[in-house]
Amino acid sequence: MEMTRSLTLAPLPATLRPASAACRRRRRQRGLPFGALFSPSPPSNQQQQEMHIRALQPRQDWVGEWVRSNDTLVRGLPILGGGASLLAVLLNRAVSGIAAVADASSSQSRADILTLALSVTDILAGLVWLSIRPKSISPVVPRGVECKRVGTGVLDSALRELLWTWDSLTTATCCKSLVVVYGGNCVLQIGVAAGSPEDGNAVMVDAQKFMQGSLYRSAMESKKQSYLANLALYPGRTELPFLPANTQALILQPIGDKGIAVIGGDTIRGFTNLDQAWIAMIADKLDATLSKS
Repeated sequence: MEMTRSLTLAPLPATLRPASAACRRRRRQRGLPFGALFSPSPPSNQQQQEMHIRALQPRQDWVGEWVRSNDTLVRGLPILGGGASLLAVLLNRAVSGIAAVADASSSQSRADILTLALSVTDILAGLVWLSIRPKSISPVVPRGVECKRVGTGVLDSALRELLWTWDSLTTATCCKSLVVVYGGNCVLQIGVAAGSPEDGNAVMVDAQKFMQGSLYRSAMESKKQSYLANLALYPGRTELPFLPANTQALILQPIGDKGIAVIGGDTIRGFTNLDQAWIAMIADKLDATLSKS
């Protein structure tokens, strides 16, 4: 009984005692509310927005920007380094008083020969870098005529959705032509289209003929987006007579199980991975809207 009483009446350790009134008073004087060190207040909405903005801002790559802006200098650095090394070896050979004839038994001669070989290698590498340059890819002007054709029976809500899609694609990507085939009919043909050799008007989309082609069937069977980064290299280009002849890139995006969007661009490899993912999300939105019309 005495042991139990002693355990019950034993004082609490100092670390577990509640804060005294004087301690709480000192915290209030310092401007810290009670428990502030243990339960910090959540950031405000403005602070959260600033944190999101800082997280979304792209980090500047100073080294990459400097290399891109001084491309010729960077490509010539091996030549400068190799030439300086070659000059240093010859100068050392002349000043040190060593005979100009290489002696295999001399360690200095062996080191000079190795340095000369490395210098020549650097110079040759620099010459290769200067002679081989990546081909610059620039947008082209599509050869065709502007058109805007809307299929019959398209509801106003679906038309607004289609036009919003067109405006978004032309603003955010290299899209210059858009054709939407849904339910066996062409519901929208907008942008630059191929001109007819007969009257000069835009070539109409033959939905039934297009749906019989290999491009449409392969895209619908896989139910995945098909990206032709350089359209000129694909023989299936002949299945798209309604697009301008110099269309550079193409995306075939299935819209559910009933349709497909044909998106033509003016730049080779102009659609980024982010563009492709975003177009796939827009296709889901279009499918939900067109299925109700």
